[in-house]
Amino acid sequence: MDERLLVEQLKKGDDAAFKTIVETWQNMVYNTALGIVQNAEDAEDIAQEVFVQVYQSISSFKGESKFSTWLYRITVTKSLDHERRKKRKKRFAFVKSLIGEQDEVIVNPPDFNHPGVVMDKKEDAAVLFKAIGELPESQRIAFTLNKVEGLSYQEVSEVMKTTVSSVESLMHRAKNNLKKKLEDYYKNKR
Repeated sequence: MDERLLVEQLKKGDDAAFKTIVETWQNMVYNTALGIVQNAEDAEDIAQEVFVQVYQSISSFKGESKFSTWLYRITVTKSLDHERRKKRKKRFAFVKSLIGEQDEVIVNPPDFNHPGVVMDKKEDAAVLFKAIGELPESQRIAFTLNKVEGLSYQEVSEVMKTTVSSVESLMHRAKNNLKKKLEDYYKNKR
């Protein structure tokens, strides 16, 4: 179905259009969130938040970009907000432990059940996703959208509201940073 027609139907309150939108883009939203937060349960929660926001704010979608670009933007924003909240909670727990309360610092190990990763590659994928998670935020987003989600540099630039040359630069730096982070792992694996 034509995405413009779906958007118009959803703006009129058509629940069937919303259901079609969810069915059409739920895997893309989940996989994008998973690529950023690296935790399956968190990615599911984020995907739900994304579609709630789509439903509530569809009237603000002006059609100046593709619907999927708007959806990627919401997904990236929700994922980054989630990461920031998680970091604040960890810092708060750490500070509380320093001042004598007996709360443990909770560190969630990454959950690497990404649908695109074959079973015998889980260890390599876990190392790669950990290294991606350590990239600066803008590099991580560009890399995830391009390499994990398969968006072109042009599409990544639209999602990130930046230029194609900025995306090229981010990708170059991300690849160099990943290369440095992964060299030791692969040297020791031989």
